[in-house]
Amino acid sequence: MKLHLGLLPAALLLASCVTPTAPPVEMPEANVLPLALDNDFEFRKVRRTLNQAEINAIPTRNEMINFERNYLNYGALSDNERRQREGTYYDIFWRARRPADLTVRFEYRQAKTGNAVLAQEIFVPQAKGTMKSSFQVTGDNYQWDGPATAWRCLLIENDRIVAFTQSYLWK
Repeated sequence: MKLHLGLLPAALLLASCVTPTAPPVEMPEANVLPLALDNDFEFRKVRRTLNQAEINAIPTRNEMINFERNYLNYGALSDNERRQREGTYYDIFWRARRPADLTVRFEYRQAKTGNAVLAQEIFVPQAKGTMKSSFQVTGDNYQWDGPATAWRCLLIENDRIVAFTQSYLWK
């Protein structure tokens, strides 16, 4: 395999612009915070990936779809392990123009929980630049309570919401 050196600096730049964050911490309930939007923080993109056995069984010729299916289920040896990985995965890309201690909160409602709001949080100390935070609604939570029907993601600084994005079903 030959490596094209002209693409190497671009690949290094792309790899360095997204900083991984710690795994999310689940919260029993989401508390209400005041809104204080700040232009120094913004959400860029939300990528939602659904992993279900019924969908994965449909054959496709698209190599990117095949890769994503295999990636999410990599290492799952038994049916129970594959069932625990079923659900919805959210990759949320956001930007901080100045250094700040931020909390990224992912709030969601599920099909069988009614209006109850569940939440997951990730604390990111001294966040600056383009960041990626990953959340998932999988496993027993997904099997018992169903898929997430509505969601929103908040950037919180000093107990104030400085940026947010949400699905069109969020109320």
